Amino acid sequence: MFRNALSRSSRAVASRSSINAARTFSATRYRRSEDVPKLASLDVFTEEEEMIRETVRRFAAEVVQPKVREMDEKEQMDPSIIQGLFEQGLMGIETSAEYGGSESSFTAAIIAIEELAKVDPSVSVMCDVHNTLVNTVLRTYGTEEQKAKWLPLLSSEKLGSFCLSEPASGSDAFALQTKAQKDGDDYILNGTKMWITNSYEADIFLIFANIDPSKGYKGITCFIATKDMGIEIAKKEQKLGIRASSTCTLNFDGVRIPKANIIGGEGKGYKIAIEILNEGRIGIAAQMLGLAQGAFNLSVPYTYTRTQFGQPVGHFQGMGFQFAEAATEIEAARLLTYNAARRKDNGLPFVKEAAMAKWYSSQVAQSVSGQAIEWMGGLGFTRETGVEKFWRDSKIGAIYEGTSNIQLQTIARFIQKEYTP
Repeated sequence: MFRNALSRSSRAVASRSSINAARTFSATRYRRSEDVPKLASLDVFTEEEEMIRETVRRFAAEVVQPKVREMDEKEQMDPSIIQGLFEQGLMGIETSAEYGGSESSFTAAIIAIEELAKVDPSVSVMCDVHNTLVNTVLRTYGTEEQKAKWLPLLSSEKLGSFCLSEPASGSDAFALQTKAQKDGDDYILNGTKMWITNSYEADIFLIFANIDPSKGYKGITCFIATKDMGIEIAKKEQKLGIRASSTCTLNFDGVRIPKANIIGGEGKGYKIAIEILNEGRIGIAAQMLGLAQGAFNLSVPYTYTRTQFGQPVGHFQGMGFQFAEAATEIEAARLLTYNAARRKDNGLPFVKEAAMAKWYSSQVAQSVSGQAIEWMGGLGFTRETGVEKFWRDSKIGAIYEGTSNIQLQTIARFIQKEYTP
C-alpha cells in the first residue's frame, strides 16, 4: 500500500511540475505576437534581389520572348541575347565590382536563372553555366592575377564554358581520358570532351585534364583556355530540347596552354569539380523551377477562355484539382531551391539540399509541362503556343549536372550517415 501511495504521490508531484513548467514557458517575455522575433521566410528577398528579378523579368519578356521560337527552330542562340545579358549585368552576378561584376548574392543568380527559364530555358542554362560554374571556379580558386585577367572579360563580353564530360565519363565524370603533358612552362592537351554547354559561342573554356594518369583522379587539373588556342568544335548536337543552347563535342589536338593557366593548382581539378557541381545543381533546380512555372503561366489562363459544355474548361473540378496539385508541387520545388541557395549564401552545408532541389524540380518540370500540353488540348500539341517546348526542354533536367539517380544516391548517402548507429 505504501508503494502504491508513493506512486500516487509521485504522479501528483510530476503533474504539478508539468503544469508549473508549462506556466513558466507561457510566462516568457513574448506575450504578444508582435513581440515574437520575426524570421524571414524563403519568399523574402533583399531590395537588390528584387531589383534583379524585375530586371530579368522585363528583359525576358521584351528581348528574349520574341526570339524564342525562331531560336528553337534554328537551334541557335541569337547573338543579341548574349550581348543583352552582358549589358544587363547578368553575366557576373556574384563577381565583385572590382572586376566589373554586379557583386550580388548567389540567390540573386538563382533568381535570374529562374526568371529566364520562365520564358526560355535555353537562355537560362547559358546564363547558369556561365555564372554558377565558370565564374565561380575563377572567383573561388583563381589567383589574384587570374581573377584580374579573366573575370572582367567574363563579366563584360566573353562567354564561358565548363568542359568536364567525355565519351567515357558521364556520371563517372572522373574517368576522364583527356591528358595534359608538361612541356617546359606549358602543358599540351590531347583528348575529347562531349556534351559541353555554351561551347559553340564561348571564347573562354575551363578544361579538366589529367596531368598524371598514374595518380587517378588526383592527377585531374583544371586549365583555363581560349578558343584561339586551337580548341576544335567537332560536332554540334541536335537535341530534343533546349535547342538554342549549344551542346558540342570538342577536340584538343596538341593544344598548348601555359602553366600559368592552371586553376587551383596541379591535381586539384577533382576537388574543384566536385564542389562546383554541387553548387551548379541549385542552378539547374532553378532552371527547372522556372520552366515549370512558365508552362503553368502559359497554359492555365487558356483554360478559362476555352468553353466546353457551357463553361470554361478550367472551371471543371477535375481541372481545378490538377491545377492545385501542380501549383503546390511548383511551390514545394521553389522552397527546396531557395532553401539550398540561402544555405549556400549563409555558409551552411548544402550538398544534400542541392541534390533534393535538383531531383525534385526536374520531376516537377516534366510533370507540369506535360500536363500543360493536355490542359491546352490540341492547341498545346502544336508548336504555335510554345508550351510543347517547355516539355521538350524539361527532359534534360533529369540528365545533366548529375542524373536523377545520382541525386537520389547522394541523398541516400546522407540518410545512411545520419541514421546508421
